[in-house]
Amino acid sequence: MNELIKILNKVKTGIDYWTEKKLVSGGLLDSLDVMTIVTEICDEFDVDILPTDIVPENFESAEAMWQLVERLQED
Repeated sequence: MNELIKILNKVKTGIDYWTEKKLVSGGLLDSLDVMTIVTEICDEFDVDILPTDIVPENFESAEAMWQLVERLQED
C-alpha cells in the first residue's frame, strides 16, 4: 500500500490518500489522473488493468485501488 500512496502522491500532491474516500466523485482526480495512475500501477505491480476495471468505484480511494491491485495479482 505504501508504494501505491507514493504513486498517488507523484501523480497529484496535496491529497490525504490515507483517508480520502471520494477521489473521483469529489473531483480530486480527473480522467487524466486516473489514466496516469492506471499506467503507474500496471508498471509498479506488474498487473494488467482492463478497460472494464477502469470504473469510478475502483478509484474512489487508495483502499479501493489497493483492493483492485490485490485482486489482479491473484488472477
